[in-house]
Amino acid sequence: MTQVARVSPEEIYPKIKTGEALLVCAYDDEHKFRAYHLDGAISLNEFRQKLPSLSPGREIVLY
Repeated sequence: MTQVARVSPEEIYPKIKTGEALLVCAYDDEHKFRAYHLDGAISLNEFRQKLPSLSPGREIVLY
């Protein structure tokens, strides 16, 4: 099993702002997504739609 890396907000925020990393809210429920939405995040449903077009090296951060 692959080890999941944990990152701090200070470490990942610049990457989110520049588009180097993609921030994804892991809640499947849209109500929870709206309730826990962070600036720059996309919903899990949006992520699923974008997944085929994402480059293999793109950093993805789930919260």
